[in-house]
Amino acid sequence: MLHIAALVTLLVAVSHDAVHSAPPSPRTISIAEARNLPLGTVVTIDGSVTMPSGACASSAASLNQGFAIQDRTGGILVSVEEDLGFAPRQQVRVTGQLADSGFGMLMLTDVTDIKPHGRGPSVRPLPLATGEVSEATEGTLVTIRGTITEPIVNTPPFGFTITLDDGSGDVHAFVCASTGIDVSGLSAGQTIEVTGLSGQFEDHEVNPRFQSDIEVLPE
Repeated sequence: MLHIAALVTLLVAVSHDAVHSAPPSPRTISIAEARNLPLGTVVTIDGSVTMPSGACASSAASLNQGFAIQDRTGGILVSVEEDLGFAPRQQVRVTGQLADSGFGMLMLTDVTDIKPHGRGPSVRPLPLATGEVSEATEGTLVTIRGTITEPIVNTPPFGFTITLDDGSGDVHAFVCASTGIDVSGLSAGQTIEVTGLSGQFEDHEVNPRFQSDIEVLPE
């Protein structure tokens, strides 16, 4: 009996030491706070998915099979190589390093931890004038409407560029080919509404995710 009691005491002590020696979980900060930190900083953020995994996948794109998340303070892209199957409203906690895409877009790379945990809040797109799409809105879900001012440009294998202007300044809506969105019914002179991620590929742009993100408005 003494041997059993001693063993139990030892196991309890080991368990106690293990609990106290485990590394603490990284502190979760808001996305807005993360966006204001220097490149190279490792951060942990938590948000609701707005752009699904792989929506803008390309062998030449920094996004790879990435996704975007947003909290009440802002949004950001997360670059990963594997399609994790995240869809809008999936709540995800991510630890990674702040980096530039190479084309001006802030994103999270070198991801070391991803924890999906249930269904998050539905993110309502922010209505913007075409001239308001900027660094200040980057990473967030937005909606713009305007007239298509130029012929749609096809840049295979990446996607299609639509130029819109509501009178406040033109902006591109870039439709990634991997979304499968059909733009064949669109042409210069139409007025459309586009919902998507406020992004940047040198110039600021809006990246729709689904066919329903582009709506032709009545004249």
